[in-house]
Amino acid sequence: MTLRVRPSAPADAPAILAVMLEAGLNVDVHLPANAQAGQLHWKYWQERADWPGPRSFVLADGEHVVAHGGVIPGRIAWGDERTNVIHVIDWAARPQVPGAGLSVMRHIGRFADALIAIGGGPQTRRLLPHLGFQPCGEATGYVRTLRPLRLLTASTRVSWRVVPRFARSVLWCLTAPGDGTDGWQVRRLEPHEVQRLAPVFPVPKPDTAVLERSAGLLRHMLVCPIVPMELYALERQGRTRGYFLMAFAPAQARLVDCWIDSDEPQDWRALIHCAVRQAMHTAEVAEIVTWASDSALSRTLLGCGFHARNTQPVQILGRNARAMPQANLRVQMLDRDAPYLDLVRSSLWA
Repeated sequence: MTLRVRPSAPADAPAILAVMLEAGLNVDVHLPANAQAGQLHWKYWQERADWPGPRSFVLADGEHVVAHGGVIPGRIAWGDERTNVIHVIDWAARPQVPGAGLSVMRHIGRFADALIAIGGGPQTRRLLPHLGFQPCGEATGYVRTLRPLRLLTASTRVSWRVVPRFARSVLWCLTAPGDGTDGWQVRRLEPHEVQRLAPVFPVPKPDTAVLERSAGLLRHMLVCPIVPMELYALERQGRTRGYFLMAFAPAQARLVDCWIDSDEPQDWRALIHCAVRQAMHTAEVAEIVTWASDSALSRTLLGCGFHARNTQPVQILGRNARAMPQANLRVQMLDRDAPYLDLVRSSLWA
């Protein structure tokens, strides 16, 4: 068997799904084959203006695929520095081929200055430090309950845990602050309108590095076939000040990206309150969730009625020391595949 790493093609979709299933990755076996292939096509082969290169690689002998790694590209900005990074997703290998997954990871690493990993399964987290990944902060997941009764109807399993969860959620709703959106408006944007947000895309702060955004990235997310996504411009006095992007999983709204061109805490609170208000417009939504890896956004979320639920490490493997951001790295759910993972009602956070 002669194995080599190559960019994948749509014809590899069934083989990639088989490897992922064998490796125990999150594959919805109940989806029709054409739906599964459509999801992979969007993730890996549909054209993206912000990344013309391959977004999926396989280790294979001809058509026989033994390992796979998908690419989420990005660029970290801090000060005057820029680092091209890649987050590897759907990283899987057949267990009977030792080192197959590592070969794919190393090959993908050639296409960027650094690899970034946010969270991951227990086995992946144990392995990454041995590959040279270094800690670069943590991402904390936050939740705010919107409709406690929906937690009961959304539960796929009835257990004694449902009652205390429901009681806690009611308490969280009663103690959540009121709407703080006076003077602010939101407007939903279509894909052809995304470019108007360019002046308010994230920029690095003296103590914070950011993953940059582009119109091409946001347009790609708005046509996601896995979960519906909606993009909103945040406006005040007729001027666009920020934006937020939300994904809608079963009974859950996910604030997957947000930014406002302000350092004022009250403006950031207005942004979060506007996102909460927008999530409430969808009657099925029981909760809204998001990530924060910087202290400013964490304080804002806590002040807007959110509660910390989980923490996952952020790690980076750089080609050299210059590839490591010399500041706290801000990450969002958009920087991984978190917007469209765990699409079952039992995975609610509250």
